[in-house]
Amino acid sequence: MAGTNSERQLLMEGPVIILVEPQMGENIGMVARAMANFGLAELRLVNPRDGWPNEKAQAAASKADHVIEGTKVFETLEEAIADLNFVYATTARERDGFKPVRSPVVAAETLRAKFRAGEGTGILFGRERWGLSNEEVALADEIVTFPVNPAFASLNIAQAVLLMSYEWMKSGMEDLGSVPFQAMEQTQSTKEQLHGLYDQLEEALDARNYFHPPAKKPKMIDNLRAVLSRRAFTEQEISVMRGVISSLDRFSRKYPRGSRSPVDIKEHQEDDSSAE
Repeated sequence: MAGTNSERQLLMEGPVIILVEPQMGENIGMVARAMANFGLAELRLVNPRDGWPNEKAQAAASKADHVIEGTKVFETLEEAIADLNFVYATTARERDGFKPVRSPVVAAETLRAKFRAGEGTGILFGRERWGLSNEEVALADEIVTFPVNPAFASLNIAQAVLLMSYEWMKSGMEDLGSVPFQAMEQTQSTKEQLHGLYDQLEEALDARNYFHPPAKKPKMIDNLRAVLSRRAFTEQEISVMRGVISSLDRFSRKYPRGSRSPVDIKEHQEDDSSAE
């Protein structure tokens, strides 16, 4: 097919593509090329096996230099998505049912609407050999899966990125004759804010011995996070939730705000007697 055309506008917008622990530089390069084909430009890598920058990735990108040169590397997935508001995880495996599962068409339409509303979005892609872990999928808002031949369901990472990139561009091709969606009055929370809520809630529950028996704590935390991430919180809602948890940490049921515990009363009496 024809190559690049320097006389035409270079499209550089849309969701961030995040590759989790990619193994081969050639695959990263082909992902960059697929992104450039359909107007995506922001690529993030989580702990790439062969390090970064990578000469093989540059060669395989076939002049998608703007994608390769702008690639950012992170040590953890949490860091890679911290500034995003809404994230899809791509997977072909059945999961625990907590996450809504969308087709590429529906996912692209959702991403387009959120992009027009000014939200930061991303799509997670797993390792070449075994994809994303359950814990990584739990960090996303929804799942997107591809309708492929059940007897031959394997897609390489560049093919998966190509399919989603194509659907992304297609979702914006039709002119509906309407004004683009306006930004929501309330800004949707970032993943960093949501993770802060998770940590605060888990600390409050841990202090109350909620995670019992201890052996079940990891699974209980996974389930708790999956339930909380089923809906998209706004920044204001995150603030309300954290205020509630802070109140629970400060005041018990037995001694609510406005009353004092026996320890407080005793300390106050001792202070009074020492002042005489």
